Amino acid sequence: MNQPIKVRLHHLGVQTSDIENCLSWYLDFFHATQKWELDQFSELTLSRLPGIRRLIEVAAGDIRFHIFDRADHNGRIPDENSYQFQHACIAVSTPEEIAEIRRHWIDLYDSGRYTFARPDGPTDIVVDSDGVMSLYLYDVNGLEYEFSYVPEGDR
Repeated sequence: MNQPIKVRLHHLGVQTSDIENCLSWYLDFFHATQKWELDQFSELTLSRLPGIRRLIEVAAGDIRFHIFDRADHNGRIPDENSYQFQHACIAVSTPEEIAEIRRHWIDLYDSGRYTFARPDGPTDIVVDSDGVMSLYLYDVNGLEYEFSYVPEGDR
């Protein structure tokens, strides 16, 4: 193949041990909407994800999340020394959005409506020498997201 593959991110798969807690948090945190739900799966899906019971797609802007649970999930957060996606970075349009996202995460955490796998709050907002702003936080499952504002175009 001589031409580069044209790719774009369609969805992130999020495995959880508490689908209602996870779904509610994603809907609230990302101001997402539920698109569809499955409870019957292909043989391929069943072989890749034994015990899958429900899969729900939610959408926030151009990002979709596939939230699913599996029977006999061990409920453990990812081991920091294991191979895994370390975090997913989501771009925002303005510096003000970074501060709003941080405040919104804290409000949801303090509400007591959700059970979090990690007690860690969001990081401080950091700004590098080029003006790129970053914030790191965990979802209810202990999966890490970065929110980033990049001034003046693509970097």
